[in-house]
Amino acid sequence: MKQLLFPNSTQFWYETLRSMSHIAYGGADFGEVVSTASRITEGDYDSWYTEWFATAGRVSSEAEKALAAGHRVSARDGFLRASNYYRSAEFFLHGKDCDPRHDHAYDRSVECFKAAAALYTTPRIEPVLIPYENTTLPGYLYRVDDSGTPRPTLIMHNGFDGTAEELHFFGAMAAVERGYTVLAFDGPGMPGPRHHQGLVFRPDWENVITPVIDFAETIPEVDNSRIALIGLSMGGVLAPGQPRSSTDWPRW
Repeated sequence: MKQLLFPNSTQFWYETLRSMSHIAYGGADFGEVVSTASRITEGDYDSWYTEWFATAGRVSSEAEKALAAGHRVSARDGFLRASNYYRSAEFFLHGKDCDPRHDHAYDRSVECFKAAAALYTTPRIEPVLIPYENTTLPGYLYRVDDSGTPRPTLIMHNGFDGTAEELHFFGAMAAVERGYTVLAFDGPGMPGPRHHQGLVFRPDWENVITPVIDFAETIPEVDNSRIALIGLSMGGVLAPGQPRSSTDWPRW
């Protein structure tokens, strides 16, 4: 595909396309993406952060005003976009863990997503903490409705740079619209556990997935006989890891 923006930077164009790809499920607005990109100096990572952070701040401020005025749908939509824009702002800071901008932008992304999630009536989106060894893993439970009906369930995780929040646009919302219960989470090495718990990736991913499935099976809306797992990006390498034994999860 022709690079319509950033003709000399594949990195910047790819990450711009990434934001555009989230338009379908409310993670971006085309005009906001193009306007932001037009202000960025090609190849300048500080410029990338500054302009995406500015857009995220403006959109989240508008969402807060909408919420204060009682416009819950407008507020929800604004918070969703702001969450994705903050994520985009911190993308190229991943190799700079000591940079305070990294944690701040990530935390703002999570705050905005949770604000949006709280404004949904259908589906229900609930932040969850999944027990894992001596700590917890952050995630989100998507319920089709309040009936408590067990449904086929999709467990999702991302890879190195993707967040549990971004999974909303990558398939979580699409799945719940089609009748699935969805459990999206960040595992060790992924943004939430890496930022706040110092947890790093591990090759024996079965020791991550097993407690996640254990948690899922306690949820009434999960049909324990119909659970699927999807890993995106680097998560596609991790997800095929085997369970503890051949008899633990015969549905795999």
